Amino acid sequence: MGLGHDHQHRSRRDHIRRNTLIWFLVQHCAAGIIAGLVFCAAVIATDMANMRTLLFGGDGFGMTVGLYLLVGSICGTFGSVAMAVGIMRLGDHRDHPDREY
Repeated sequence: MGLGHDHQHRSRRDHIRRNTLIWFLVQHCAAGIIAGLVFCAAVIATDMANMRTLLFGGDGFGMTVGLYLLVGSICGTFGSVAMAVGIMRLGDHRDHPDREY
């Protein structure tokens, strides 16, 4: 009886920890995506590297595909970088006191 209870307690603790880590990554990814959207809006608004001219100068399909590729790639990159930075900030020097940083 005690063994089953310990397993249930450990399973619940692992489930909570897993959900906490997933929520941590989702929050960082969302922050990166928002930053990516702001960056894309700034690129289009300022016509950086003639991006606005290129995107809006074509037909409807070309504009749609171009916007999708710009926003998708930038937001995917910014979201991934934000998650990576969040993961790298989790540890500190107390984790490995014998390691030279």
